[in-house]
Amino acid sequence: MSSKSYQISRNVDPKGLLIGWGIIGIWFISLVFLLQLQINWTSPLTYLAVLVQMHLYTGLFITAHDAMHGVVSSNKTLNKLTGWVAATLFSFNNYGKLFPKHHEHHRHVATDEDPDYHPSGNFWIWYFSFIRQYVTIWQIILMAITFNILKLWISTENLILFWMLPAVLSTFQLFYFGTFLPHRGENPNKHHSSTQSKNHLWAFLSCYFFGYHYEHHDSPGTPWWRLWKVKKNQVS
Repeated sequence: MSSKSYQISRNVDPKGLLIGWGIIGIWFISLVFLLQLQINWTSPLTYLAVLVQMHLYTGLFITAHDAMHGVVSSNKTLNKLTGWVAATLFSFNNYGKLFPKHHEHHRHVATDEDPDYHPSGNFWIWYFSFIRQYVTIWQIILMAITFNILKLWISTENLILFWMLPAVLSTFQLFYFGTFLPHRGENPNKHHSSTQSKNHLWAFLSCYFFGYHYEHHDSPGTPWWRLWKVKKNQVS
């Protein structure tokens, strides 16, 4: 494993742990509130809530991702625990499986050995190839069991609209802005990655600054909430 892409040092900003658990806490509080909400199908606020919850699911994955790079906490146990919790809350993702595959991506970006890449360049073929790399039968079983337990107390409509749908939508958000756009086509630079134009508000709303993807590959030890600071106008 590349020491550049994963290393925990004493210099990890302690704010990373607060931010990571802040996202987990906000996701949880939002979900609890929404699962009890009386759904108004004619209100635009209902659909806005779905999008907010989608964004928070993406934040869970980004938190797990930062843990994979050792930038949540300088304490290895807290770093791994945060990543494990964030990944598990996102539809029972397996942190132990995500970890090596993500570092394979960094070592072999946009090659046949990159688990996140598909040479077709076709959005749907690439998306389903991406999903097959990470979704397991155990995730599906655990989701089904959890759904059937929760619906004993929670409305099925609320579970689907605010628990399941945002998670599915988040996979598209993560894939489109964090994999498809940065790695499609020819990128002759040293990281084989493109980067979105500088617009920090859109970069955060679209995917927690991961549209600044060249910058992430160039500085994998930079947490998501600092990527805007290393944004370059040109890649080399």
